[in-house]
Amino acid sequence: MKKHNFNAGPCVLPRQAVESAIEAIRDFDGTGIGLLEISHRTPGWERIMAETEQLWRELLNIPEDYAVFFVGGGASTQFFQVPANLLKNKAAYLQTGVWAKKAAKEAKYYGDVEIVASSEDKNYTYIPKDYTIPADADYFHITTNNTIYGTEIHEDIDCPITLVADMSSDIMSRPVDVKKYGMIYGGAQKNVGPAGVTFVIIRKDLLGSSERKLQTMVDYATHYPEEARNRSMFNTPPVFPIFVMHETLKWVKELGGLEVMYKMNKEKAELLYNEIDRNSMFVGTAVKEDRSLMNVCFVMAPGKEALQDEFFAFAKERGMVGIKGHRSVGGFRASLYNACPKESVEALVACMQEFENLHK
Repeated sequence: MKKHNFNAGPCVLPRQAVESAIEAIRDFDGTGIGLLEISHRTPGWERIMAETEQLWRELLNIPEDYAVFFVGGGASTQFFQVPANLLKNKAAYLQTGVWAKKAAKEAKYYGDVEIVASSEDKNYTYIPKDYTIPADADYFHITTNNTIYGTEIHEDIDCPITLVADMSSDIMSRPVDVKKYGMIYGGAQKNVGPAGVTFVIIRKDLLGSSERKLQTMVDYATHYPEEARNRSMFNTPPVFPIFVMHETLKWVKELGGLEVMYKMNKEKAELLYNEIDRNSMFVGTAVKEDRSLMNVCFVMAPGKEALQDEFFAFAKERGMVGIKGHRSVGGFRASLYNACPKESVEALVACMQEFENLHK
């Protein structure tokens, strides 16, 4: 039976990226040594590092005055690394979910933090709109997609101060105007690779701008020295995740880039949201205008709650994997990241329709 992977992360990857990784584990770049065993100073690996950075630049149209590098630690490490490098007196945060709240908590170790708006009052089911960004803050931090609650900021906002964005779960899903951001970061394990590597895109004038003395690995300037061959390689980089990222971004480029990817993602999300809105068994949880293209969250319709476990079992029998909602929300969540094929969404929709017919 075919499995349809809707896991929120780590998540489904392009088949060609997986196959390339399997081959590289056996023999990387014709060296006779596997990817998991090579030195990161192997010439072939230095080429992969350079190509991976270039793919990021091409796909997102990243200007030359921005640095791009890859580190470990996940986005959670960036929660404290961002304020360590950028917070001098005060930072502003938009609180749209658990991860945004955790980011703000970490920033408080380094200075004052102002929560300009929060959707916690309605369990993060919407994106706050009417708020004022304080002009005296060093930066404004947003989380563009909220995996747990299924909400997303769909446009690149205009910000009067340095804008910092955690784009862990929607990066490479749509075109982004990088020039509007001082910094973009995120874990790779949603759209661009497996767990184990974090991407950082930062305007170069922000490198080394901290007024506090930083540990070497915390300082962003450490990871983007002038010598190109040493970028992202102050210490041994996470070789395997970066290789899979390289192959995944090649796949995105071959498909036609982010305009094509965005069109595909909108089609997949529309297909599933339309069924949720039509089907008498289910209701969506996020405000419609703020619904995420990446994480579709829904629950049983009022009066149908007792059928939740039955639907889980029903869907599992038909190959649906990873549709259980986060423990803090409950219900269901289908993550439609870039590599999730439309046929999987169609299979889930058919499953929902079949379940509804059984209970008419």
